[in-house]
Amino acid sequence: MKLVSWNVNGLRACVNKGFHDYFHSIDADIFCLQETKLQDGQQCLVQNGDYHEYWNHAEKKGYSGTAVFTRLKPLSVRYGIEENYEPEGRVLTLEFPDFYLVNVYTPNARRDLSRLEFRMEWEDRFRHYLLELDAKKPVVVCGDLNVAHRELDLKNPKSNRQNAGFTPEERGKLTELLEAGFVDTFRHLYPDLEGAYSWWSYMPKMRERNVGWRIDYFLVSSRLAPSILSASIDAPILGSDHCPVLLELAPALQPTEAE
Repeated sequence: MKLVSWNVNGLRACVNKGFHDYFHSIDADIFCLQETKLQDGQQCLVQNGDYHEYWNHAEKKGYSGTAVFTRLKPLSVRYGIEENYEPEGRVLTLEFPDFYLVNVYTPNARRDLSRLEFRMEWEDRFRHYLLELDAKKPVVVCGDLNVAHRELDLKNPKSNRQNAGFTPEERGKLTELLEAGFVDTFRHLYPDLEGAYSWWSYMPKMRERNVGWRIDYFLVSSRLAPSILSASIDAPILGSDHCPVLLELAPALQPTEAE
């Protein structure tokens, strides 16, 4: 089973930069998007009869938003965490017979860290939500987690220690999640690989020089670790300030068609 996750930073703009070519060529079983920046009725930008489409739009125009495209219909779909509603469109959960898929766009703490407290509260709620799901069946989590977990997950760790996305508080919350029973699939396969990033600033030459951060992830319940066949970062793919990340799981976890 092949899964892809991509923060497109505005799907309309990404469509004009080759999104459809990549979407069709990668041939994913499940394709997840973050930061679609669309409103209800605009999802016609992606049309493919091979996929079921699920969208969670933010109330605010041109902001946030998530989407999932899946070849096989889920048993159920949930929009949000505690409630089946999410005003910022940040979470989509699809239930399949053997696992849950959770697509997430984690809130940014903001440059001045004015949203860090909110972020910490959100992280706790999200972790509890994942653990509730994990108690029922294994979970696959993907998306933009807005944090570089380890020093080798960004180019310049020393100069970014108190910057959003690399504060001790944000890194600590991801540590808590991993210690609660989840696996970072990329680091599971490549524990010490340096220079592997999924986001680059739009500042000049940053992407060319590979001055980036790895903030896009696939996490899985630890009992799924033996099913990880590959985890990769498609850094050459343009169209956003993020690039796609990929996960391939053993065929035994292939979702089956729901009635």
